[in-house]
Amino acid sequence: MRVLMLIYEFPPVGGGGGRVAEDICRGMVKRGHELFVLTSHYKGLPRRETRDAITIQRVPVGRRVPFKAHFLDLLGYILMGFFPALKTIRHWKPDVMHVHFAVPSGALALPLSLLTGVPYVLTAHLGDVPGGVPDKTERWFRWIFPLTPPIWKRAARVFGVSEFTRQLAKESYGIEARVIPNGVDLELLDPGEIALNQPPRILFAGRFVTQKNPVQVVRALARLRHLAWNCVMVGDGPLRAAVEAEIERQQLGERFTLTGWITPEEVIEWFRQSDILFMPSLSEGLPVVGVQALAMGLAIVASRVGGFIDLVESGHNGFLLDDHSEQSGIAALDELLSEPEKLLAFRQYSRQHAHKFDITQIVKDYERELMRVLAHKDKRG
Repeated sequence: MRVLMLIYEFPPVGGGGGRVAEDICRGMVKRGHELFVLTSHYKGLPRRETRDAITIQRVPVGRRVPFKAHFLDLLGYILMGFFPALKTIRHWKPDVMHVHFAVPSGALALPLSLLTGVPYVLTAHLGDVPGGVPDKTERWFRWIFPLTPPIWKRAARVFGVSEFTRQLAKESYGIEARVIPNGVDLELLDPGEIALNQPPRILFAGRFVTQKNPVQVVRALARLRHLAWNCVMVGDGPLRAAVEAEIERQQLGERFTLTGWITPEEVIEWFRQSDILFMPSLSEGLPVVGVQALAMGLAIVASRVGGFIDLVESGHNGFLLDDHSEQSGIAALDELLSEPEKLLAFRQYSRQHAHKFDITQIVKDYERELMRVLAHKDKRG
Protein backbone atom coordinates (compact mmCIF):
# COMPACT_ATOMS: atom_id res chain seq x y z
CA MET A 1 0.00 0.00 0.00
CA ARG A 2 1.22 3.47 -0.90
CA VAL A 3 0.35 6.17 1.63
CA LEU A 4 0.78 9.89 1.06
CA MET A 5 0.96 11.60 4.45
CA LEU A 6 0.04 15.27 4.59
CA ILE A 7 1.25 17.00 7.74
CA TYR A 8 2.30 20.63 8.04
CA GLU A 9 5.09 19.96 10.57
CA PHE A 10 7.28 16.89 10.74
CA PRO A 11 10.44 16.18 12.77
CA PRO A 12 12.74 17.86 13.43
CA VAL A 13 10.19 20.69 13.14
CA GLY A 14 7.12 20.98 15.34
CA GLY A 15 5.81 19.20 18.39
CA GLY A 16 4.36 15.89 19.48
CA GLY A 17 1.94 15.38 16.61
CA GLY A 18 4.77 15.25 14.11
CA ARG A 19 6.75 12.77 16.21
CA VAL A 20 3.71 10.49 16.38
CA ALA A 21 3.29 10.72 12.61
CA GLU A 22 6.95 9.82 12.13
CA ASP A 23 6.57 6.75 14.36
CA ILE A 24 3.50 5.68 12.38
CA CYS A 25 5.45 6.06 9.13
CA ARG A 26 8.30 3.93 10.44
CA GLY A 27 5.89 1.28 11.65
CA MET A 28 4.08 1.16 8.33
CA VAL A 29 7.37 0.85 6.44
CA LYS A 30 8.35 -2.08 8.64
CA ARG A 31 5.07 -3.73 7.67
CA GLY A 32 5.90 -3.44 3.98
CA HIS A 33 4.12 -0.24 2.98
CA GLU A 34 5.51 2.78 1.12
CA LEU A 35 5.30 6.21 2.75
CA PHE A 36 5.66 9.65 1.20
CA VAL A 37 5.44 12.68 3.51
CA LEU A 38 4.65 16.20 2.29
CA THR A 39 5.46 18.78 4.95
CA SER A 40 6.76 22.32 5.50
CA HIS A 41 10.32 23.39 4.90
CA TYR A 42 12.46 25.03 7.55
CA LYS A 43 15.86 26.62 7.05
CA GLY A 44 18.78 24.21 6.99
CA LEU A 45 16.70 21.16 6.12
CA PRO A 46 16.85 19.45 2.71
CA ARG A 47 13.91 20.05 0.40
CA ARG A 48 13.72 16.33 -0.27
CA GLU A 49 15.28 13.34 1.46
CA THR A 50 14.76 9.68 2.24
CA ARG A 51 15.00 8.83 5.93
CA ASP A 52 14.28 5.41 7.40
CA ALA A 53 12.90 4.42 3.97
CA ILE A 54 10.39 7.30 4.19
CA THR A 55 10.45 9.87 1.37
CA ILE A 56 10.05 13.39 2.77
CA GLN A 57 9.38 16.45 0.61
CA ARG A 58 9.33 19.90 2.23
CA VAL A 59 7.61 22.86 0.60
CA PRO A 60 8.68 26.47 1.30
CA VAL A 61 6.27 28.30 3.60
CA GLY A 62 8.55 30.91 5.16
CA ARG A 63 8.39 29.30 8.59
CA ARG A 64 10.41 31.37 11.06
CA VAL A 65 10.71 29.19 14.16
CA PRO A 66 10.76 25.39 14.58
CA PHE A 67 8.50 25.15 17.63
CA LYS A 68 5.55 27.32 16.59
CA ALA A 69 3.60 27.79 13.35
CA HIS A 70 2.03 31.17 12.66
CA PHE A 71 -1.12 31.62 10.62
CA LEU A 72 0.80 32.54 7.46
CA ASP A 73 2.87 29.35 7.85
CA LEU A 74 -0.35 27.29 7.86
CA LEU A 75 -1.75 29.16 4.88
CA GLY A 76 1.57 28.78 3.08
CA TYR A 77 1.47 25.02 3.52
CA ILE A 78 -1.94 24.85 1.82
CA LEU A 79 -0.97 27.13 -1.06
CA MET A 80 2.60 25.92 -1.63
CA GLY A 81 1.78 22.28 -1.03
CA PHE A 82 -1.04 21.91 -3.53
CA PHE A 83 0.87 21.50 -6.80
CA PRO A 84 3.71 19.36 -5.34
CA ALA A 85 1.07 17.11 -3.76
CA LEU A 86 -0.90 16.93 -7.02
CA LYS A 87 2.28 16.06 -8.94
CA THR A 88 3.09 13.36 -6.40
CA ILE A 89 -0.38 11.86 -6.75
CA ARG A 90 -0.18 11.89 -10.56
CA HIS A 91 3.23 10.23 -10.71
CA TRP A 92 3.60 8.20 -7.51
CA LYS A 93 -0.07 7.13 -7.46
CA PRO A 94 -0.75 6.68 -3.73
CA ASP A 95 -3.62 4.44 -2.67
CA VAL A 96 -4.71 6.68 0.18
CA MET A 97 -3.79 9.88 1.99
CA HIS A 98 -3.28 10.01 5.76
CA VAL A 99 -3.88 13.55 6.99
CA HIS A 100 -2.71 14.82 10.37
CA PHE A 101 -4.47 17.98 11.59
CA ALA A 102 -7.73 19.02 9.92
CA VAL A 103 -6.32 22.53 9.69
CA PRO A 104 -4.22 23.13 7.69
CA SER A 105 -3.42 19.66 6.30
CA GLY A 106 -7.07 18.71 5.77
CA ALA A 107 -7.65 21.89 3.77
CA LEU A 108 -4.98 20.62 1.37
CA ALA A 109 -6.32 17.06 1.26
CA LEU A 110 -9.92 18.03 0.44
CA PRO A 111 -9.34 19.57 -3.04
CA LEU A 112 -6.74 16.93 -3.85
CA SER A 113 -9.22 14.17 -3.09
CA LEU A 114 -11.97 15.86 -5.09
CA LEU A 115 -9.67 16.27 -8.09
CA THR A 116 -7.98 12.86 -8.07
CA GLY A 117 -10.42 10.54 -6.29
CA VAL A 118 -7.75 9.45 -3.79
CA PRO A 119 -9.49 9.01 -0.41
CA TYR A 120 -8.08 10.38 2.81
CA VAL A 121 -8.33 9.55 6.48
CA LEU A 122 -8.02 12.29 9.06
CA THR A 123 -6.32 12.22 12.46
CA ALA A 124 -7.31 15.11 14.73
CA HIS A 125 -4.85 16.10 17.45
CA LEU A 126 -6.90 18.76 19.35
CA GLY A 127 -5.72 22.20 18.20
CA ASP A 128 -7.43 21.52 14.87
CA VAL A 129 -10.81 21.05 16.58
CA PRO A 130 -12.93 24.03 17.72
CA GLY A 131 -12.68 24.42 21.48
CA GLY A 132 -9.59 22.25 21.75
CA VAL A 133 -7.05 24.98 22.48
CA PRO A 134 -9.16 28.14 22.92
CA ASP A 135 -6.31 30.49 23.80
CA LYS A 136 -4.46 29.50 20.64
CA THR A 137 -7.13 28.93 17.97
CA GLU A 138 -10.42 30.51 19.09
CA ARG A 139 -9.76 33.69 17.10
CA TRP A 140 -8.94 31.66 13.98
CA PHE A 141 -12.01 29.46 14.23
CA ARG A 142 -14.31 32.48 14.46
CA TRP A 143 -13.90 33.03 10.75
CA ILE A 144 -12.48 29.78 9.32
CA PHE A 145 -15.05 27.48 10.98
CA PRO A 146 -17.63 27.76 8.13
CA LEU A 147 -14.95 26.51 5.74
CA THR A 148 -14.03 23.43 7.76
CA PRO A 149 -17.06 21.05 7.81
CA PRO A 150 -16.37 19.65 4.30
CA ILE A 151 -12.87 18.62 5.44
CA TRP A 152 -14.35 16.37 8.11
CA LYS A 153 -17.36 15.09 6.19
CA ARG A 154 -15.36 14.18 3.06
CA ALA A 155 -12.86 12.10 5.05
CA ALA A 156 -13.21 8.35 4.60
CA ARG A 157 -12.38 7.85 8.29
CA VAL A 158 -11.83 10.26 11.18
CA PHE A 159 -9.71 9.51 14.24
CA GLY A 160 -9.10 11.42 17.44
CA VAL A 161 -5.98 10.91 19.54
CA SER A 162 -8.04 11.01 22.75
CA GLU A 163 -11.63 10.62 23.90
CA PHE A 164 -11.74 14.37 24.56
CA THR A 165 -10.69 15.14 20.99
CA ARG A 166 -13.27 12.68 19.64
CA GLN A 167 -16.06 14.28 21.64
CA LEU A 168 -15.13 17.79 20.52
CA ALA A 169 -15.16 16.69 16.88
CA LYS A 170 -18.59 15.15 17.31
CA GLU A 171 -19.96 18.27 18.99
CA SER A 172 -18.56 20.60 16.31
CA TYR A 173 -19.20 18.58 13.16
CA GLY A 174 -21.67 15.83 14.05
CA ILE A 175 -19.29 13.12 12.84
CA GLU A 176 -18.41 9.82 14.47
CA ALA A 177 -14.71 9.38 15.07
CA ARG A 178 -12.75 6.51 16.51
CA VAL A 179 -10.04 6.98 19.12
CA ILE A 180 -6.59 5.78 18.13
CA PRO A 181 -4.20 7.13 20.74
CA ASN A 182 -0.71 8.39 20.17
CA GLY A 183 1.76 5.58 20.68
CA VAL A 184 5.39 5.00 21.55
CA ASP A 185 7.97 2.34 20.78
CA LEU A 186 8.22 0.39 24.05
CA GLU A 187 11.36 -1.42 22.87
CA LEU A 188 13.10 1.85 22.08
CA LEU A 189 11.81 3.56 25.24
CA ASP A 190 12.92 1.03 27.80
CA PRO A 191 13.91 2.44 31.20
CA GLY A 192 15.43 -0.84 32.38
CA GLU A 193 15.32 -1.31 36.12
CA ILE A 194 13.44 1.60 37.64
CA ALA A 195 15.26 3.32 40.50
CA LEU A 196 14.66 6.69 42.12
CA ASN A 197 17.04 9.59 41.65
CA GLN A 198 18.57 11.29 44.67
CA PRO A 199 17.20 13.90 44.92
CA PRO A 200 14.06 13.16 42.88
CA ARG A 201 13.98 14.89 39.50
CA ILE A 202 10.84 16.57 38.20
CA LEU A 203 10.45 17.05 34.44
CA PHE A 204 8.42 19.46 32.34
CA ALA A 205 8.56 18.89 28.59
CA GLY A 206 6.77 20.97 25.98
CA ARG A 207 6.50 24.31 24.29
CA PHE A 208 6.79 27.32 26.54
CA VAL A 209 3.35 28.63 25.59
CA THR A 210 0.20 29.57 27.50
CA GLN A 211 -1.44 26.22 26.75
CA LYS A 212 1.34 24.35 28.59
CA ASN A 213 1.36 26.72 31.61
CA PRO A 214 5.13 26.49 32.24
CA VAL A 215 5.36 29.39 34.72
CA GLN A 216 3.04 27.43 37.01
CA VAL A 217 5.73 24.74 37.31
CA VAL A 218 8.11 27.23 38.93
CA ARG A 219 5.47 28.72 41.21
CA ALA A 220 4.31 25.33 42.49
CA LEU A 221 7.82 24.06 43.17
CA ALA A 222 8.73 27.28 44.94
CA ARG A 223 6.19 26.27 47.59
CA LEU A 224 8.09 23.00 48.05
CA ARG A 225 11.56 24.44 48.41
CA HIS A 226 11.85 22.78 51.84
CA LEU A 227 11.93 19.34 50.12
CA ALA A 228 14.78 17.81 48.13
CA TRP A 229 14.23 17.97 44.36
CA ASN A 230 15.54 19.40 41.13
CA CYS A 231 13.63 20.25 37.98
CA VAL A 232 14.45 20.07 34.29
CA MET A 233 12.30 22.06 31.87
CA VAL A 234 12.71 20.77 28.31
CA GLY A 235 11.55 22.99 25.48
CA ASP A 236 11.41 26.57 24.33
CA GLY A 237 8.94 29.19 23.24
CA PRO A 238 7.62 32.71 23.82
CA LEU A 239 7.16 32.24 27.59
CA ARG A 240 10.75 31.25 28.24
CA ALA A 241 11.68 34.73 29.44
CA ALA A 242 8.75 34.67 31.88
CA VAL A 243 9.89 31.27 33.21
CA GLU A 244 13.45 32.50 33.66
CA ALA A 245 12.22 35.62 35.42
CA GLU A 246 10.08 33.58 37.83
CA ILE A 247 12.99 31.25 38.62
CA GLU A 248 15.14 34.27 39.43
CA ARG A 249 12.38 35.90 41.50
CA GLN A 250 12.00 32.71 43.54
CA GLN A 251 15.80 32.39 43.88
CA LEU A 252 15.73 28.81 42.59
CA GLY A 253 18.35 29.07 39.87
CA GLU A 254 20.46 26.22 41.27
CA ARG A 255 17.50 23.81 41.25
CA PHE A 256 16.25 24.39 37.69
CA THR A 257 17.77 23.40 34.36
CA LEU A 258 16.32 24.84 31.15
CA THR A 259 17.55 22.84 28.17
CA GLY A 260 16.08 24.84 25.32
CA TRP A 261 15.05 23.13 22.09
CA ILE A 262 16.83 19.75 21.97
CA THR A 263 16.67 16.60 19.84
CA PRO A 264 14.09 13.84 20.49
CA GLU A 265 16.94 11.57 21.57
CA GLU A 266 18.08 14.11 24.16
CA VAL A 267 14.51 14.48 25.39
CA ILE A 268 14.29 10.73 25.99
CA GLU A 269 17.57 10.81 27.89
CA TRP A 270 16.10 13.39 30.27
CA PHE A 271 13.08 11.12 30.74
CA ARG A 272 15.49 8.33 31.63
CA GLN A 273 17.01 10.50 34.34
CA SER A 274 13.72 11.74 35.85
CA ASP A 275 11.08 10.53 38.30
CA ILE A 276 7.99 12.74 37.89
CA LEU A 277 6.43 14.43 34.87
CA PHE A 278 4.70 17.64 35.98
CA MET A 279 2.40 19.17 33.35
CA PRO A 280 -0.11 21.77 34.62
CA SER A 281 -1.44 22.29 31.07
CA LEU A 282 -4.58 24.28 30.31
CA SER A 283 -5.47 21.99 27.38
CA GLU A 284 -4.06 18.87 25.67
CA GLY A 285 -4.90 16.29 23.04
CA LEU A 286 -3.07 13.09 23.88
CA PRO A 287 0.31 14.57 24.77
CA VAL A 288 3.22 12.63 23.36
CA VAL A 289 5.36 13.56 26.35
CA GLY A 290 2.74 11.92 28.57
CA VAL A 291 2.91 8.66 26.64
CA GLN A 292 6.70 8.82 26.64
CA ALA A 293 6.63 9.38 30.39
CA LEU A 294 4.55 6.22 30.83
CA ALA A 295 6.98 4.22 28.73
CA MET A 296 9.97 5.52 30.69
CA GLY A 297 8.27 4.76 33.99
CA LEU A 298 7.62 8.25 35.36
CA ALA A 299 4.90 9.16 37.81
CA ILE A 300 2.65 11.84 36.29
CA VAL A 301 1.15 14.90 37.95
CA ALA A 302 -0.96 16.65 35.32
CA SER A 303 -4.09 18.69 34.74
CA ARG A 304 -7.37 16.86 34.28
CA VAL A 305 -7.56 17.89 30.64
CA GLY A 306 -7.65 16.11 27.31
CA GLY A 307 -5.63 12.96 26.95
CA PHE A 308 -4.04 13.09 30.38
CA ILE A 309 -7.30 11.57 31.59
CA ASP A 310 -6.44 8.52 29.46
CA LEU A 311 -2.86 8.36 30.76
CA VAL A 312 -3.18 8.86 34.51
CA GLU A 313 -4.91 6.51 36.91
CA SER A 314 -5.07 8.71 39.98
CA GLY A 315 -3.63 7.04 43.03
CA HIS A 316 -1.85 4.40 40.95
CA ASN A 317 0.64 6.12 38.63
CA GLY A 318 0.04 9.79 39.39
CA PHE A 319 -2.52 12.46 40.14
CA LEU A 320 -4.91 14.53 38.02
CA LEU A 321 -5.31 18.18 38.97
CA ASP A 322 -8.78 19.71 38.92
CA ASP A 323 -7.88 23.39 38.65
CA HIS A 324 -5.13 25.70 37.44
CA SER A 325 -4.53 27.69 40.61
CA GLU A 326 -1.08 28.19 42.09
CA GLN A 327 -2.01 25.64 44.74
CA SER A 328 -2.73 23.01 42.09
CA GLY A 329 -0.15 20.27 42.05
CA ILE A 330 1.56 21.21 45.29
CA ALA A 331 -0.15 18.57 47.46
CA ALA A 332 0.39 15.85 44.85
CA LEU A 333 4.07 16.68 44.42
CA ASP A 334 4.50 16.96 48.18
CA GLU A 335 3.10 13.45 48.64
CA LEU A 336 5.35 11.88 46.03
CA LEU A 337 8.48 13.72 47.10
CA SER A 338 7.87 12.84 50.75
CA GLU A 339 7.07 9.14 50.21
CA PRO A 340 9.80 7.40 48.15
CA GLU A 341 8.07 4.01 48.32
CA LYS A 342 4.91 5.43 46.79
CA LEU A 343 6.86 7.27 44.11
CA LEU A 344 8.65 4.05 43.13
CA ALA A 345 5.36 2.11 43.02
CA PHE A 346 3.78 4.82 40.84
CA ARG A 347 6.73 4.73 38.46
CA GLN A 348 6.50 0.94 38.10
CA TYR A 349 2.75 1.14 37.46
CA SER A 350 3.31 3.72 34.70
CA ARG A 351 5.58 1.37 32.78
CA GLN A 352 2.93 -1.38 32.92
CA HIS A 353 0.18 1.05 31.88
CA ALA A 354 2.26 2.08 28.86
CA HIS A 355 1.52 -1.20 27.07
CA LYS A 356 -1.89 0.22 26.18
CA PHE A 357 -0.06 2.73 23.97
CA ASP A 358 2.40 0.42 22.23
CA ILE A 359 3.14 1.90 18.78
CA THR A 360 3.14 -1.59 17.26
CA GLN A 361 -0.56 -1.94 18.01
CA ILE A 362 -1.29 1.67 17.00
CA VAL A 363 0.30 1.06 13.59
CA LYS A 364 -1.73 -2.13 13.14
CA ASP A 365 -4.91 -0.21 13.94
CA TYR A 366 -4.14 2.42 11.31
CA GLU A 367 -3.12 -0.23 8.78
CA ARG A 368 -6.41 -2.05 9.32
CA GLU A 369 -8.44 1.13 8.86
CA LEU A 370 -6.54 2.18 5.74
CA MET A 371 -7.06 -1.26 4.21
CA ARG A 372 -10.79 -0.99 4.91
CA VAL A 373 -10.86 2.34 3.09
CA LEU A 374 -9.14 0.77 0.09
CA ALA A 375 -11.52 -2.21 0.13
CA HIS A 376 -14.49 0.16 0.15
CA LYS A 377 -12.96 2.16 -2.69
CA ASP A 378 -12.45 -0.99 -4.78
CA LYS A 379 -16.09 -2.03 -4.29
CA ARG A 380 -17.27 1.38 -5.45
CA GLY A 381 -14.91 1.64 -8.38
